[in-house]
Amino acid sequence: MPTDVIMPQMGESIFEGTITKWLKKAGDPVQKDEPLFEISTDKVDAEIPSPVAGVLTEIKVAEGATVEVNTVVAVIGESGESLAPAPVAAPATTPASAPAEPEAHSAPPQAAGGTNVVMPQMGESIFEGTITKWLKQAGDTVQKDEPLFEISTDKVDAEIPSPVAGVLTEIKFPAGATVEIDTVVAVIGASGAETPAAVAPARAPASAAPLATVAVPDTAPAASVNANSRLRSSPLVRRIAKDNRLDLGQIAGTGSDGRITKEDVLRHLSQHGPGSAVSTQPPTPAPPQVVPLTKMRAIIAQRMVESMQISPHVHTVYKVDMTRIVRIREREKAGFEQRNGVKLTYMPFIAAAVVEALQTYPIVNASLIDGSIHHHRNINLGIAVALEWGLIVPVVKQAEERSFLGLARAIADLAGRARTKKLLPDEVSGNTFTLTNSGLFGDEFSTPIINQPDSAILGISGLKKEPVVLTDAEGNDTIAIRSMEHFCLGFDHRIIDGADACKFMVEFKKTLETWDKEIG
Repeated sequence: MPTDVIMPQMGESIFEGTITKWLKKAGDPVQKDEPLFEISTDKVDAEIPSPVAGVLTEIKVAEGATVEVNTVVAVIGESGESLAPAPVAAPATTPASAPAEPEAHSAPPQAAGGTNVVMPQMGESIFEGTITKWLKQAGDTVQKDEPLFEISTDKVDAEIPSPVAGVLTEIKFPAGATVEIDTVVAVIGASGAETPAAVAPARAPASAAPLATVAVPDTAPAASVNANSRLRSSPLVRRIAKDNRLDLGQIAGTGSDGRITKEDVLRHLSQHGPGSAVSTQPPTPAPPQVVPLTKMRAIIAQRMVESMQISPHVHTVYKVDMTRIVRIREREKAGFEQRNGVKLTYMPFIAAAVVEALQTYPIVNASLIDGSIHHHRNINLGIAVALEWGLIVPVVKQAEERSFLGLARAIADLAGRARTKKLLPDEVSGNTFTLTNSGLFGDEFSTPIINQPDSAILGISGLKKEPVVLTDAEGNDTIAIRSMEHFCLGFDHRIIDGADACKFMVEFKKTLETWDKEIG
């Protein structure tokens, strides 16, 4: 009996989702709980598993389509069931209050002289994108799915592939132009099709950047453009090359048509090290590279500025002797992982000490909202996790009710699922206090910005061995090598006084330096 697959509700107040990618195609066998498709909402990106085992007999909604929760998006039948002949189509379920979503096509849109290439929608609530670079020139031959141009939105930077094979006969917008989704940005004709004598951009929408009115696209390499940028490679590959002083022109590409892949660059680095492929050509003066701020970076900047404007920040730094914790961890880490299936890191020690200090000084766990102090009944710890594509803060809810082992498991689980885009919307909200660990990168200490609506954030710095003066009970001083670590508390001075912040840090420091708790 066929089973309908529906668009799930990924949290309270989430009423629709965008299918960003199908991980299976019609006719494929699927297992129960095997990832079936990826979705994006305004809270989270996630993989959706198959509800049953069987064969994916029908896909009802195309990639890029936004549909309401509980809409049937696919059908899974029993093994041997025939496939549905109907083409994939996206239901028209766009809310009246939102701009119209692009119609889903079973084939690329056809223009009079070829196939239109449109600005894709890269997620729900994304209605425009900026063309950052054309990877092909007018007149070039392109293959189906070959990268055609690069775009940037406030959610993602991506390469957009060609929908068909043929010849790029027309580029309608130059690099730097910001255009609305579903706008035709180029035309691909059949092999042998004529290329227009001049490529003139179409009129940009009202939201387009001023660069959209420039009549010459950057499809011809300019003298000031770095040679690396003209090679076939992704932005990530070029960034790795720049950071390691590599000349991509001297690295052989193993990708399609000689494209230099991430693996090619990393393999070269592992064999020859950084700076090993620097060109022997004499250096030539080059103008500074001006890179527009991505929309994602712009939103992060806006949030940071807002936090600084909302909260008068004060920071206090304490140095904590972590020698006892280091010795406990070294002694117990192998057995702890064997017994519990989770690695023993320093974070659950720090989180447990924070919870104890917050219970003693609850004002540090409070929030100032609409002119009133809100004393939270629970301690919800936000744990900042650095990702390749940005930063996310999953939340350990009701941390005060968890044992040391419970904290360790929750932190490891949330961090792991953050890196695989499997967090649920309510797992990245509701924080009352945040931990951020820049010590992973070896810093002495930093002064973090408060994660609103919290009133405090604890910055964790690098753990280092240092000579320390120790005084015994008789007042005798000795010098010993100890494991020391800086912790910086950033707090909102509107509701947290310096005295309370320091008392909180003293309690936190005492818990770590005199640790006597069971770790499980």
